[in-house]
Parts: sequence; C-alpha cells; structure tokens
Amino acid sequence: MTDAIRLVAAMPKGATTRFAPAPTGRLHLGHLANAIFVCGLARRAGGRVLLRIEDHDRQRCRAEYEAALLDDLDRLGIAADEPSTGELRRGPSSYRQSDNGAAYHAAADALRAQGHAYACDCSRSTFETWSAANGRPWSGAGCPGGCRDRRLDDAPGLTVRGAVGDGDASWVDVLRGPSSGPATPAGDLPIRDRNGNWTYALCVVVDDLRHGVDLVVRGDDLLEATPAQIRLGRLLGRQSPPVFAHHPLVRRPDGSKLSKADGATAVGELLDAGRTPEELFGEAAHRVGLLPTSRPTSFDEALALIR
Repeated sequence: MTDAIRLVAAMPKGATTRFAPAPTGRLHLGHLANAIFVCGLARRAGGRVLLRIEDHDRQRCRAEYEAALLDDLDRLGIAADEPSTGELRRGPSSYRQSDNGAAYHAAADALRAQGHAYACDCSRSTFETWSAANGRPWSGAGCPGGCRDRRLDDAPGLTVRGAVGDGDASWVDVLRGPSSGPATPAGDLPIRDRNGNWTYALCVVVDDLRHGVDLVVRGDDLLEATPAQIRLGRLLGRQSPPVFAHHPLVRRPDGSKLSKADGATAVGELLDAGRTPEELFGEAAHRVGLLPTSRPTSFDEALALIR
C-alpha cells in the first residue's frame, strides 16, 4: 500500500478533510482504517480533520448509536480538530446533518431554480420493469418514467432527483491515480428519497462545500459515487471539486465488505473484551495493507504509515 500512496503532491496544502461516521450502528474496524487514512493524509498535507455525524437517514440512525460512537472515539483517543466529542454531546451542531435540514432544502431549491431537480414517481419496480423489457438495467440521465419532462408536483412519497448531466467525469485520485466514471450510471441522482430523507449524495456535497472540505478521504466502495458528486458540486457553485482519496476496505475472509448491517464486531465490544486500542489500530492497518502483519500500533504510529 505504501507504494500506492504516490500522489500526495496533489493534495491541497493545509487541507481540510473529515471523518464522518453514520450512527446506524457501532464503530468497527473499517471505521478505524478510515480514521487512519483520513488523519494520516491530513497530517501529510499539514491540514485539519473535522468530525461530522452523517445521520441523514432518519429511519436507520439512532441517538444511542451516536452516543456510543462518540464514547468509542474517546476511548480510542481519536480526536478531530473540530468539533470535540463534548461539543457534539452538548446539542445542535453544524457538524450533525439532522441539525442542518435548512441547508439541504436551500440546495434543493437552488437546483430546482436552475431546472436541475425534479420530482419522480419511479419506484424500484419501475426500474426493474424497464430492465426486463429492455434486457439491460437503466443507465444514463433521466429515469424510466420520463419524470423530468412530466413536471410532477412535489409530494410526500416521491423521490427528488438531481439532473447532473450524462457522460463521464474525471479526477486524479490521491491513492488510485487518474480516475473517471459515468455521472449517471443508474439514472439521475436521487437527492431526496421516497421517505423524505435527504440523500447521502446531496448532504455530503452540501456539507463539504459549507465546511470548506477540500480533501475527501473515504473507502473505495464510494468510488462510483464520485462523478455524480463532482457534477452536483459544480451545479451548487463549487468552482473546483475537492481532491479525492479512495482507500481499500477492511473485508471479510470471503472478500465481502465489513459492515454494521452484517453484524461486524463493534470496536466498543472488542475494547470491553480486553483488546487494547493499539491492538485494534494494528489490526485495522494490517487489514488494509499498511502493515504486513497485525501488531500493536499506536494511532500516531499508524498515521506515520501514510507516507
């Protein structure tokens, strides 16, 4: 992995990046790997790290999960430059998505005013029916129901989509090199789902813009989301996209992604069982190729592996 970290010169000096867990479960080893890359690359750039709570999905996020992840960060000794875990515990914050709905409403209104957002009544079954009839999944701009041209009135139960344009977007990834991909691989980008939640895609673009984030460090499972987010940021007034760095994921022995939804062992439970933070940092670093074998490693030592 060290050899792959070859494009650090592309990072903005004094970069602002973010560690942004979603409180849909407890922290696991994948989060520790992400924290190592986020904080390690920030250190290389002489920058700073923001802590953001990405709780846009009100059906899956829980206050008790947020409380647990803040406690786990304290136990691990992981501290962002802004805000502190104590600040987030004290009340509403610019760095908690559920406290900032007005920012996402304003972004959606701006897209509508430009003609780049529209209500859509297509469901998953609409896409499946189109796919069955045409022998391939829907891809490219728009949606199977032609909802942008139908000019539906916005209403509960409808998706709101952002029309970010067809074709590819390109970027130079700090960890992967020159990269590109389609902006609309499965239709126009949902910015609000049928349950009324602002989507991950909209929220992170809006938050990165308003928080001044110019370095986005995240797992390579989000690589395909990057082109649409670059386009969306441009529509919302971002002059230049952030620099992206997509790192390997911690995976199960069968190659599948380690995730909270699949019952990944929580860091807090491992600490309760007697594992030390150093053991967990070393295991996380090993699982993403930063160490040849797992060994106790302080967080500071783990950050130094990003070189």
